Amino acid sequence: MPKRAHIRTGPVDDLRRAIDCLPTSTRRAMLEGVQANARIIAGAYVDGHGGVCPMLAAHRRGARTNFLSFARAWDRFARAGRRARSATERELGILVRQLQSSLLGEEQCDLGRALAEHRQLVWRRQRAQADPTGTIRAARLRVSSSLRPVRAHRSVAAACGAGGETSQASG
Repeated sequence: MPKRAHIRTGPVDDLRRAIDCLPTSTRRAMLEGVQANARIIAGAYVDGHGGVCPMLAAHRRGARTNFLSFARAWDRFARAGRRARSATERELGILVRQLQSSLLGEEQCDLGRALAEHRQLVWRRQRAQADPTGTIRAARLRVSSSLRPVRAHRSVAAACGAGGETSQASG
């Protein structure tokens, strides 16, 4: 029996999954906090030099969420050791893009729902206008004489044009 392949997810996938689990207000606040804060760190909540983690940056922008799985995913993504360190430009760029993508994906879901509601309303209006009284009116169609079936009262032999005679092949 063949072994099943184990699918491993990378740190970026784990970070994105943790971001998608955050409430929308927290994601917005985190995006604002990361973009506005001078020093974002990995490996700790705060450090002694004014650095803050992305979750604390969101908290300072009004989001009152404590989400431990995001902190773990962020530290794993940033490969943070035992000590706090400043996040690199690359790490911050990826975090910002993941936050923006997550927020954009949610807005598109709302747009999809709005489109579905609009289509439903259009369908109902067209259905109501098609037959406003609810009665079905039908008229008999007049068929032209060229489309009427021809009734032949002839025998099969006469219809064949052979008068009942069959031709035999000479052989």
